[in-house]
Amino acid sequence: MASLKFLRNRITSVKSTQKITKAMKMVAAAKLRKAQQNAENARPYSEKLNSIILNLKNSVNDIDSAPKLLVGNQKEETHLCVVLSSDRGLCGGFNTNICRKAKIFFEKVIEQNKKLKIIVAGSKA
Repeated sequence: MASLKFLRNRITSVKSTQKITKAMKMVAAAKLRKAQQNAENARPYSEKLNSIILNLKNSVNDIDSAPKLLVGNQKEETHLCVVLSSDRGLCGGFNTNICRKAKIFFEKVIEQNKKLKIIVAGSKA
């Protein structure tokens, strides 16, 4: 049977681990609240960006009334590719996926013997 001293040491160890776990839980909760607040603050920007993209999509669908910049001159000799990535890491495979998709697109354009101009925004790209 376990000695009394061993049991006391074990109880002390478990209590210490509980304190550490509780502190870690509090830190995680604070970080989660901050991330949720940041996401909530970004919502208006996301909605406006979505609105802009929908307006662009609708204007390009009607080629006759679409702006010349969006429709082009139908020659398609040069393609402009704007690559947007994040300025920070810790976003999973986002930056990697963006770069991979851009590279695939670049290769397709080059295979068609077209010119390619690239604009990169975001320090991770």
